[in-house]
Amino acid sequence: MMQKLTAAQAIVRCLEIEGITQAFCVPGESYLPIMDALYEHPTIRLTATRHESGAAFMAEGYAKAIGKPAVVMATRAVGAANLSIGVHTAQQDSTPMIVFLGQVDSRFRGREGFQETDLERFFAPIAKWAVEVSSAERIPEIVQRAVRLAVTGRPGPVVVAFPEDVLNKEVTVRFSDPLRLSKPHPDDESIGEAVRLLANAERPLILAGGGIKWADAEDDLLRFSENTGIPVMASFRRHDVFPNHHPHYVGHLGLAPAKGIVETAKSADVVLVLGSRLSEVTTQDYALFSANQQIIHIDCDASVVGKAVVPDLGIISDCRRALLALQNQAQGWIDPSRFTQWREERRKVYVQASTLDWGGTTELQEGLHPKAVIQALIEELPKDAIITNDAGNFAGWLHAYYPFTEKKTYVGPTSGAMGYGFPAALGVKMAQPNRVVVSLSGDGGFMMTMQELETAVRERLSVMALVFNNAMYGTIRMHQEKMFPNRVIATDLGSVDFAAVARAMNAESMRVQTVDDLRKALRLALTKRSDGPFLIDIKTDPEIISVGSTLSELKKRL
Repeated sequence: MMQKLTAAQAIVRCLEIEGITQAFCVPGESYLPIMDALYEHPTIRLTATRHESGAAFMAEGYAKAIGKPAVVMATRAVGAANLSIGVHTAQQDSTPMIVFLGQVDSRFRGREGFQETDLERFFAPIAKWAVEVSSAERIPEIVQRAVRLAVTGRPGPVVVAFPEDVLNKEVTVRFSDPLRLSKPHPDDESIGEAVRLLANAERPLILAGGGIKWADAEDDLLRFSENTGIPVMASFRRHDVFPNHHPHYVGHLGLAPAKGIVETAKSADVVLVLGSRLSEVTTQDYALFSANQQIIHIDCDASVVGKAVVPDLGIISDCRRALLALQNQAQGWIDPSRFTQWREERRKVYVQASTLDWGGTTELQEGLHPKAVIQALIEELPKDAIITNDAGNFAGWLHAYYPFTEKKTYVGPTSGAMGYGFPAALGVKMAQPNRVVVSLSGDGGFMMTMQELETAVRERLSVMALVFNNAMYGTIRMHQEKMFPNRVIATDLGSVDFAAVARAMNAESMRVQTVDDLRKALRLALTKRSDGPFLIDIKTDPEIISVGSTLSELKKRL
């Protein structure tokens, strides 16, 4: 049926049809008609943030937590540039995101108008699709196509720019029915070949990535591993694809993993890759696999298979459909008892590497050891708590020691974006209001988006924010000492009382330097979950630079 609406109203109608219920923004005059169209809309919630990067990170975290995209909106070039970090993160993390941008009046294009830039060209390298709408009549076609592109195949961000003069035009338009998502199925012949390779293996390994999460295939992966006896390893920042306490879990391929975990992947003779793009980090600088290994790569997007590593067998399929097909054909062909010794040996390596073996005091001269923080989180948080993290060396202790035992309990940026952790946690909390949500940040990254504390207070989002405060850019300092020993420049930071900053924004907070105070703060935050954010400023010793080394040890080795 044809409808007469303004272009802005048509945009909102498209979102309604496609089931979008959450939008984030920093308001801008260039897209005020869209905001006005949302004013009385009953099902789409619009949340104003303090910075466009925070808005984009919230949308990215929201999508990971609920499995469907949110909208993020910003004005012209200046707002668009600010949110671009979130678009890049969504692209590298394969996260669906819908970005609406205001654009200068069509009559002014090409004259270097106020805040003008070519938004299509600006975002083309970091988005799944970028387009500028020149005709109001085409809005249903383009907006609904954008939503569908964001969620089909390998999910990702789409960017749609609207010139100011287009949004107020009245048009008579027809809308399409909502998307009915068809997921790719594997062919029987390829699945049969995959089963043959696995059945003939001596040391098979499953490497599971984000495609498992987007396909809701965690339970299917668990069943397949249990029925075949094949151990499972997680790709970079996808720890929660498989329960870490399960005897079939053998580790995580992230930044500087334990040597034994890397050796597990290198010594496997057949590797079944499920839903991973085999990133630089996961493949340890693309050097993980060798010619004497056979690689089976399954992914929903043909452009991913063979892009980083050429597989012996590539299968284009949704991960859940592939696992169901593999399970069906593997019955009677794969004897799980054949892999018992291999699996138990590699599990033992993982357990040794991931056990918190802190034997001394957990309090140092200048604050807490990060191991003590992770131990407290393990003991105090509910098992289904969702953890987000920023970029930084502090996350190494989380990756190495925190056991993710429940599915969909971890949200982290594979792009390594600083400033991600806290705003992503706010998006997660909006998607999962009944879950405990905890963000981990270094002081460097937290200061990049800490203005979103006000957003959390205003929206009454009960997120727990932990800040590892060592007054420096720790990751870069580590690399600086390795490459240019004893030539420290630009990595030391000033002392900030984040607890005081939080209180100034009407958020509850505590500054802690002892384990007892940390546990007290965690318990207090858990009992006040309905009252807004709770920040814990954790003083940590700058000497403890990484999981594997102190600054002093690093200097001695060099």
